[in-house]
Amino acid sequence: MAEKLLTVPLKEEEVRELKAGDVVYLKGPIFTSRDMGHINIKQLLEKNEKLPVDFNGSAIFHAGPVVNKKEDGTYELVVIGPTTSIRMEPYYKMVADLGVRAIIGKGGLAEDSLRQFAETGQVYLQAAPGCAVVLAEGISKIKEVHWLELGVPEALWVLDAHKFGPLVVGMDSHGTSVYKELREKAETRNKELYG
Repeated sequence: MAEKLLTVPLKEEEVRELKAGDVVYLKGPIFTSRDMGHINIKQLLEKNEKLPVDFNGSAIFHAGPVVNKKEDGTYELVVIGPTTSIRMEPYYKMVADLGVRAIIGKGGLAEDSLRQFAETGQVYLQAAPGCAVVLAEGISKIKEVHWLELGVPEALWVLDAHKFGPLVVGMDSHGTSVYKELREKAETRNKELYG
């Protein structure tokens, strides 16, 4: 298993080099997006309206940060941890069409996403739950925020990362999913134990 520091925007060829189990750190802009953020993106696309950021080559983090608003009106990141990604599964095709290369979260995504990753050169990166302070240390600053009217957790935050991670490749562009493998091993062991 390799350890890599990648710079966002990500290129398809470097994403395709990643294998399930590799450890990745990211440098550059990272966008947060949760349920309402994905709905907002979908609605803007349906209306042919401009998105606030360019998602081509991007890394989207399924997370809701904790922030402090400073006296000058800017925001400071306190902690940031992953949210469960499967809720964003209905948007897998839209995210791929936007050119997103890496999705960061916890728990992985479903088979449709795994097939899409192989087709378009995307990857799912597992951020360790319970490590919100460590993950925040990899962020230099908050560059922008969009859709704050959705609430702090649901807003689209543009984070400037200098060494964001460690992140583990949970699903790669070769059809491998550590979540699927673990589930199959657990089911086999369950049958051995309980018939």
